Amino acid sequence: MEKYKDSHYPIHERLNSLINQMTLKEKVGQLNQKMYGWEAYNKTENGYELTSAFKEQVAKFDSMGALYGLFRADPWSNVNFANGIKVENSAAVTNMIQKYVKENTRLGIPVLFSEECPHGHQALDSTIFPTHIGSGASWNPQLQQMVSKHVADELHARGGHLGLVSTLDIVRDPRWGRTEECFSEDPFLSSKMTEAVVRGMQGENENTPKVLPVLKHFAAQGAGVGGHNSGPALIGERELREIFLPPMKAGVQSGVLACMAAYNEIDGVPCHANHHLLTKILREEWDYKGIVMADGTALDRLLLLTGNKELAAAYGLKAGVDLSLWDDVYMEIETAVKSGKIEEQLVDKAVSRVLYLKFKLGLFDETTTRSEGKASNVIGSRRAIETNVEMARQSIVLVENKNKILPISKRLKKIAVIGPNADNIYNLLGDYTPPQRRENVVTILDGIKSMVGKDTEVLYAKGCGIRDKDKSEFTTVKKMAKEADIVVLALGGTSAREFGMEFENNGAAKGFNETEMDCGENIDVANLELGGVQLDLVKEIHSTGTPIISVLIQGRPYSIPLLTQYCEAVLIGWYPGQQGGRAIAEVLFGDVNPNGKLPVSIPRSSMQLPVYYNYKDSGAKEDYFDMSGRALYPFGYGLSYTSFTYRFLSEENETITLKELHDSKQVTFYVEVKNIGEIDGYEVVQLYIKDMEATVTQRKKELKGFQKVWLKRNETKTITFSLGFDELAIWDIDMNFAIEPGSVKLMVGGSSHTVLEKKLIIEDRSHHMGMKDQMQE
Repeated sequence: MEKYKDSHYPIHERLNSLINQMTLKEKVGQLNQKMYGWEAYNKTENGYELTSAFKEQVAKFDSMGALYGLFRADPWSNVNFANGIKVENSAAVTNMIQKYVKENTRLGIPVLFSEECPHGHQALDSTIFPTHIGSGASWNPQLQQMVSKHVADELHARGGHLGLVSTLDIVRDPRWGRTEECFSEDPFLSSKMTEAVVRGMQGENENTPKVLPVLKHFAAQGAGVGGHNSGPALIGERELREIFLPPMKAGVQSGVLACMAAYNEIDGVPCHANHHLLTKILREEWDYKGIVMADGTALDRLLLLTGNKELAAAYGLKAGVDLSLWDDVYMEIETAVKSGKIEEQLVDKAVSRVLYLKFKLGLFDETTTRSEGKASNVIGSRRAIETNVEMARQSIVLVENKNKILPISKRLKKIAVIGPNADNIYNLLGDYTPPQRRENVVTILDGIKSMVGKDTEVLYAKGCGIRDKDKSEFTTVKKMAKEADIVVLALGGTSAREFGMEFENNGAAKGFNETEMDCGENIDVANLELGGVQLDLVKEIHSTGTPIISVLIQGRPYSIPLLTQYCEAVLIGWYPGQQGGRAIAEVLFGDVNPNGKLPVSIPRSSMQLPVYYNYKDSGAKEDYFDMSGRALYPFGYGLSYTSFTYRFLSEENETITLKELHDSKQVTFYVEVKNIGEIDGYEVVQLYIKDMEATVTQRKKELKGFQKVWLKRNETKTITFSLGFDELAIWDIDMNFAIEPGSVKLMVGGSSHTVLEKKLIIEDRSHHMGMKDQMQE
């Protein structure tokens, strides 16, 4: 047996043995992920067969590095229930592909299957969870780890290896259509959720990861100018390191082995050609051992710099991009090596990283053949469904509840459920979603009907669309609202793609004037107000005098000051996933106490932007002449059906020395939280700091700790917070990550509008000793 096929040898020996046998052509094959996976198979009357296009792709390099989207199903791939891969046949298809490659290439190197998993595997019948902006609102990394474990279980059962998952993007401009894919506007919260994704998907055993998350996008994609998708990030190194790099660093420290480069440029350098980012920081500074995958056709965009494919390939490889995605550029690596533009040693480095993943995942070992039919027992399991509904429950944020109109009584005679998002399954699910079976999705109307008794009548009307201007239902809706005791009005937006739409060559939606889409990849907006005639619908219903409970289904925050004037309560449901309607109904009727907190600030108007909470405190005036500069609802905000009080156990200043912090010691303090209401519920206790004596401008406040705690009515709990070197260090005037002595303000509360403050004094005793010695002399 060849050494590289023998699992008794260490990975590095097997890897070196294999690379030494490979031709340049075979090496280049390992770096290419050219093919769309849905074009690799045909569904037949008797099962599935491999296409000639797939066989030609394998023959081109006598190998295949990775195959993207074998199971992808959506309007872009044009895969649906009629022509896609059934759950029960998933492993049979992956096994068929591996068998073909093994038997029809010289070395038989297995293929990596990479799949989209932003909020569930984008495959037929998979579990679709809330999008990340909703998961971020849960402020619950432990729950996110459970969600990610289920996503990994489903991907693994089908035969997949790499799950592409957005964790690294930070929302700095909510006009960006991909806001829904981000956990937060804050790097600390995003980092904690990223760690949870890595632990959940890879599993607890570092030596035998189940699947590998591909964290995307690295880096600063959320800083695109004007909120434009792939727009340039006009930021410096300090802003990059303070805001945009922490999630990836957290991922590396959690053992992640794959990430995806971002489309954008940073200060003039495209991320796919950024050696400083992908090699100096990621690999040399952080000691990252994994691969960097290109984003779709992103390497081809380097032609804007080079005008030459071979040179563009050289740029990508030198920067540190290992694995391509659909582009033409990396198809030219062999030619570039022969022409002297690329050294083969550089190719070997990239190949070794790709092969390392294949050895790490056990792809060369017979035991990795998937059990055919096993996926049916994993996908859509009861535990996955319960985890799904629990994440939806915890993601819902109550921002208005005038006169405590919520929760709704189940004894009402008539409830009107109105709005474009009341009974549309796809509007609840977000972008990157496969076709759905109706019975697998609970709409808001479904949820409400399931919660009320036979004596309560539930009326329904759509009322209007998301973006269209049709008011033909207004008369019917007004009559319905007059008859009802209360109106549940489901407004907001949708990222639902439609079959027949046009798409860019990377799958992004192309032109959306004929659709209802107002969010998702490439759907950037200038105006954050509700689209179409939704506000007119609100006014029409308000004129009846019937109380309105508004539920916003959304992938980005809308500016809603007018909405809040007309509605007694406002719930934000984000895109809550397949069980979203059930979770929303439970909150509306009080079976669940709302406990989500805003992961992004909600602006009054897009004219205010940016409005993130952690802006620099450099003396600028906060308000505009014609508008407040403050967010309508701040980061971390969210109401409950109960109330909480806070106090420090000790009012005295906390102290710690520089030496203690450098010796990995932490300062620990305690906060007492009490539920003073009549209802049990969660509270998210949030810790913010501000360095009051620094060599560079600091932010107004920065999140540095949080805990989600369950408190029964009248119960008090003590929360422990600890701060160490990483939390207290800043990027100083010399761009060193260092702690400076002096005063740090500690702020604690249930949102970024905190209620408690005290000081932490960081002492430099060596400095004081030096002064004392000088005085004695």
